[in-house]
Amino acid sequence: MNTALESFRALADSTRLRILALLRLMELSVGELAQVLGQSQPRVSRHVKILCDAGLAERRKEGSWVFVALGDAKRTGPVLAALDAWRSETEDHWAIADSARLAAVRADRAAAAADWFEANAGQWDAIRSLHVAEEQVEAAMAAALDGMPIARLIDIGTGTGRMLELFAPRAESALGIDRSSEMLRLARAKLSEQGIANAELRQADLYALPMSDGEADAAILHHVLHFAQQPGAAIGEAARVLNPGGRLLIVDFAPHDREELRSREGHVRLGFSDDQMLGWFGKAGLAPVQTQTLEGGALTVKLWLGRKAGQAGEQLPVGEVKAA
Repeated sequence: MNTALESFRALADSTRLRILALLRLMELSVGELAQVLGQSQPRVSRHVKILCDAGLAERRKEGSWVFVALGDAKRTGPVLAALDAWRSETEDHWAIADSARLAAVRADRAAAAADWFEANAGQWDAIRSLHVAEEQVEAAMAAALDGMPIARLIDIGTGTGRMLELFAPRAESALGIDRSSEMLRLARAKLSEQGIANAELRQADLYALPMSDGEADAAILHHVLHFAQQPGAAIGEAARVLNPGGRLLIVDFAPHDREELRSREGHVRLGFSDDQMLGWFGKAGLAPVQTQTLEGGALTVKLWLGRKAGQAGEQLPVGEVKAA
């Protein structure tokens, strides 16, 4: 009864009903909500607080921005079902206006992302030119995860959201985490543009993932570990959130001597050997499933796939695949 009273009190306002409708479509910052609703940020913040207090929405701070998303499905599901049941055949004028302004927010995000990519394209292209084409890397990743049912996917160090763009459609739900609020804004623009609605984004550290033990079926670390001060700890944290039988897919470089990547691009590690990676897998309770080598260019790309043991001491054979 208390839950019902809290929910109905929170929704006893047309603006909060509009906010809930917008959050069903996409996660939005408080500033973006204010833009769509045509109201001041302080006023929108008060409405958001009421919804959050009732468990119908949740806030996440990323740098100087605060993003708002729907609350837990157990709380929001019955409310949304009731609203759908009461929906009029004629769409009301506020919904039409909000939809138009939401399209403007999407366009602003896309424009900001395009500007960033244009400014940084040279740096990205320089690194990509050193190794095999990304299309081959992505095809190998898709093959490694092929046939694996994924209820919950986590992309650790999601960057611009490319891995979510590729693999979120295979999952029931997906989570991308990154420490950079700027990267998360770029990822939001990309996912919004692609119409990927089952992926959420959070600002978090790869050593402290915002998930409970055993919550994920698959985790991806794509070109992330060479920036990590403690790769073994990052792998251990990824393993923690996997359920028994869950898979961790790591893509990174084989050992190399390109010192300029350390000084110019901030790479902490100049690649990883199979012995290093599989040693970390063992400490994290991951059984090696496959390693793959993608040669071509100055840098060799490696894929390591591990599976969290379902039983104590379980081991799986490791296979090596070379691709020129």
